[in-house]
Amino acid sequence: MPLDLLLVRHGESEGNLADQMDQRGDQSAYTPAFRERHSSLYRLTDLGREQARIAGAWIQRDIGERFDRYLTSEYVRAMETAALLGLPGALWQTEFYLRERDAGLLDALATDEQFRRFPEAMQERDRDAFYWRPPGGESLAEVSLRIDRVLDTLRRAHTAERVIIVCHGEVMRAFRVRIERIPQHRYVELHSPADIRDQIHNCQVFHYTRRDPSDPDRIQDYLAWMRSVCPWDPSLSRNAWVPVTRPRYTDGELLALVERTPRLLSGPPVHEASPAPS
Repeated sequence: MPLDLLLVRHGESEGNLADQMDQRGDQSAYTPAFRERHSSLYRLTDLGREQARIAGAWIQRDIGERFDRYLTSEYVRAMETAALLGLPGALWQTEFYLRERDAGLLDALATDEQFRRFPEAMQERDRDAFYWRPPGGESLAEVSLRIDRVLDTLRRAHTAERVIIVCHGEVMRAFRVRIERIPQHRYVELHSPADIRDQIHNCQVFHYTRRDPSDPDRIQDYLAWMRSVCPWDPSLSRNAWVPVTRPRYTDGELLALVERTPRLLSGPPVHEASPAPS
């Protein structure tokens, strides 16, 4: 893996602003022109552009001015963010694998309209957030498969390099799932965290590294440390380095996870089961 891998969420977009207004009961942003525009074409708001400039200044000050590879989602809001980071000498490559999760028929709909038009699908979302697929869209599990393609490329070609990627909130969750091997039962903690510092804000930065932050001479073969920073308001993020721990389970621990789910059918006792045909 790269020596340093930096993931940056795009700045506040037109879609983010419309959603915030919708949560306050104001659906005036959902004009016919807005509904007809696919979410891949959302631009940044003035605030989003400023967030990108602040994030770029923080990256240059705290991490460095130059990277060996610059990748961005080809969605407009991500490309706009990448350009506004202002990294000296940056030459960006667009990568469609980094596009945001496909919302399908829910794209550009206000929340109450999503529930009104697709009530069963929205109920299923709360039951299984990781494998749930919006009508006509894709699940987070499917997004994770896309991210595996990106990680495979980075493993082959960029082990001694520094890589920066500008993408989206759901894509950053998928990166965490695959890099940290976060299991399904923990995904809900990523999807709906109780603490605001664990949310993925606009222009949030995930910094993964193989170099020990407390001992620069110690370098691991894998991405072993991570920090999450919101450059334009550090009170919204954890900021501190934490080790990346990939879970492993004993037989007993696996069974303990299994027992969280009650059995609905148990079948007959073993001694009453029909003999296997000879």
